[in-house]
Amino acid sequence: MEGGGGGGGGRSPGHCPALALRGDLMAVGGGSRLLAARYREAGCDSLFTYDCINAEKTLGNNGQDENPTDKGSDDILAFAFSPSGDYFALTDDSKRLILFHTKPSWECVSVRSVKRRCTSLIITAADDKILIADKSGDVYSYSITEPQAEGKLELGHLSLLLDVALSPDDQYILTADRDEKIRVSLAKAPYYIVSYCLGHKEFVSKILVIPNYPDLLLSASGDSTLRLWEYKSGEEVYCCHLSTICGPETTKADQKYPVSRITYCCEGSYVAILCDRIPAVYVFQLDAIAQQLVYRQQISLKHKVWDIAFEETGDLWILEEDREVPLQLYRPCDGQWKPVTDDKGLQKMSKYLQDNWTVFEGFVGTERRYSSLYKASFDNMADYLQRQEERLKQQKKKRQEDLQRGSNGEIKKMKTEESSL
Repeated sequence: MEGGGGGGGGRSPGHCPALALRGDLMAVGGGSRLLAARYREAGCDSLFTYDCINAEKTLGNNGQDENPTDKGSDDILAFAFSPSGDYFALTDDSKRLILFHTKPSWECVSVRSVKRRCTSLIITAADDKILIADKSGDVYSYSITEPQAEGKLELGHLSLLLDVALSPDDQYILTADRDEKIRVSLAKAPYYIVSYCLGHKEFVSKILVIPNYPDLLLSASGDSTLRLWEYKSGEEVYCCHLSTICGPETTKADQKYPVSRITYCCEGSYVAILCDRIPAVYVFQLDAIAQQLVYRQQISLKHKVWDIAFEETGDLWILEEDREVPLQLYRPCDGQWKPVTDDKGLQKMSKYLQDNWTVFEGFVGTERRYSSLYKASFDNMADYLQRQEERLKQQKKKRQEDLQRGSNGEIKKMKTEESSL
């Protein structure tokens, strides 16, 4: 995703703080606030901050507040840089889409209303549209060239959408939902479904079109798997069961490993993932010829990890739940990522986050909401056998009671007859 030119959807700080990279730009969001800076630019010490609490209210065509009875919290729900880095967009819990221009300096371009609360967003490679996936299962597009224009409905699912992605050439829109489906649609005619990628057994949490191998899609799910697809045909070409890799990190036999983050680096074709509630980052390398992922490294950490992002150089940034060390930087060396502490960009951004730690305090100790996405399930046969056994017990008890009543009735009848004689 960010940092490696990936094509996945936007970060989702509504669940926890999030991190995004593009070129020399870094953005970190938490709650209603956004912090952004040029972390690699020498001599540039200015921090851009934006608080959605201060954003203007969005008005409908009649000039009235569009949602007078549905007041949000102003928390940022998702954000993303455009591939060029020239634009940055975010949506908040008050159903607003806020567009920024980042060059030569950060500037708010527009504030528009969206139909429903957003789960993911992405900006086209052409820098002309923002695609927003929402909780009702719809995807809307919003123009960048006409920054005040209303949104246009592109496509819809019957289920909650969790992620949206684009092919690097903007030809295909890919959407992932709670009902285990990945849909591939033609961008110019989204009603035309090119294929479905079917195989996951639980909700699909993240999808990513591999930017330097644009015919391949990487997906992650609540079923604890990573899968590779030739998405135009819907064919699954590889499946990795995360329990075989993440297992040592937990003692729970029924532990699930929903992937909360995927980040990709074209340099070396590296993939890093973050699993919910596990304080570790797992690094893989894509073998595009064999069409498989090769596990390379586990980076274990002392604190809960909020987000991860690759730089184009392969440097891996880690945002942690730790006020003293909110950011860590790992750099590849001889095929392994090792921590770096003397990087000026790291020192600059760490200082910014420490000075603004109130942005993140409310998220310390909280959990993501993936558990609510799992569907209630049970063993049908075991449930049937249990209910059958209970019915047999009830029937046996009833027969015994009937026999008891019957025998008592016969005795009573005999006594009555004897007394009448």
